[in-house]
Amino acid sequence: MLKVVAIMFCGMGAGYLLRKCRLGIVSALVMVFIWLLLFFLGLEVGANPRIISAIQELGLEALLLSLAGIAGSVTLAWALWRFASRKKSSSHEQKGGQS
Repeated sequence: MLKVVAIMFCGMGAGYLLRKCRLGIVSALVMVFIWLLLFFLGLEVGANPRIISAIQELGLEALLLSLAGIAGSVTLAWALWRFASRKKSSSHEQKGGQS
C-alpha cells in the first residue's frame, strides 16, 4: 500500500513540475489504462471459481447496498434542501420586517 501512495505522490510531483507543458495525450492514456484495468479485473473475477459460484449472493448484496446508498442520498439531499429553504425564507422575512 505504501508503494501505491508513493507512486501517486510521484505522479503528483511530476504533474506539478510539468503543469505548463501541453500533455493532451495523458487524458487519452488514462482512459486506455482504466479500460485495461477494468478488463483485467473482470478477467481475474471470471477466473475465480469462488466468486463465480457466489455471484448471485454478491449481486443481491450489491443491489441492496446500492439501493440503501441511493435512499440515504435522496433522504439527506431532501433534508438539506428543506433546511436551506427554511433558512432562506426566514432571512427574507427578517429583511422584509426591517424595511
